[in-house]
Amino acid sequence: MHSHLHTPYNANCEEIMTALDECHARGFLHKAIGSCNDIKRDVNRCLAAERYARAKRNRDQARDNRSRIEKIWAEERAFEGNVPAAAGSGEGEKQ
Repeated sequence: MHSHLHTPYNANCEEIMTALDECHARGFLHKAIGSCNDIKRDVNRCLAAERYARAKRNRDQARDNRSRIEKIWAEERAFEGNVPAAAGSGEGEKQ
């Protein structure tokens, strides 16, 4: 069993997936002798390309988010380094 193929993530593969559905609808014998195999390989290639593109977008976005967070952390560390510690209170001092 596989997940539902007709999703917004796979919209670019809709035409090929419809062709595969039509091929399978021709009957069991047509499907069993391998008449749909070429279309199935095309569907697999298309879905793999979509998955790769989606993963690349996610990685790029994660890198951007991470660099933004690290920049904020660096600014906070620089700010904390410039703040004078409260004299004699013992708070904020590292031991």
